[in-house]
Amino acid sequence: MFGRNKSNAPQNRIDSLIGVGTRLDGNLTFSGGLRVDGEVHGDISSDEAQPATLVISEQARVEGRISVSHAVINGTVVGPIVATDSLELLPSARVSGDVEYHQIEIQLGAVVEGRLVHQAGTRALELKLAASS
Repeated sequence: MFGRNKSNAPQNRIDSLIGVGTRLDGNLTFSGGLRVDGEVHGDISSDEAQPATLVISEQARVEGRISVSHAVINGTVVGPIVATDSLELLPSARVSGDVEYHQIEIQLGAVVEGRLVHQAGTRALELKLAASS
C-alpha cells in the first residue's frame, strides 16, 4: 500500500494508531487513516462522507464488524468486512467472516473463511445510467 503508486488508491495518511499491547473494548469510528497494531474488540467504521483508510498490521487482531471505504488487512479479523471502495488482503491476513467489496486484491497466503461478495459501486451505476441515456 505505502510503496506502490496507485492512481485510484485513497490517501495513504495515517492519523491515528492503536499500538502494540493496546486493547480497545468498544466500537470505534474514525476519519482519515487508522492503523491498528494492537487489539480491537468491537466494530470499526469510518465517516461515510470522507474516504478513509484502515490498516490492520500483521500482529493486530480485530473482533467485530469493519465498515470502511479502503482497508489493508495483514492481521486477524474475526467478523464481517465491508469495503465500499477497495480491500487489500496481504499474505498474513486471516479473515473469519463474510467480505463485501467493490475492488479486491488478495495476495498469496491470505485466508478468508467466509463469503466474498462483490458490490457494484455507485460510481459504476452512475456511469451505466449516463451511458444508457
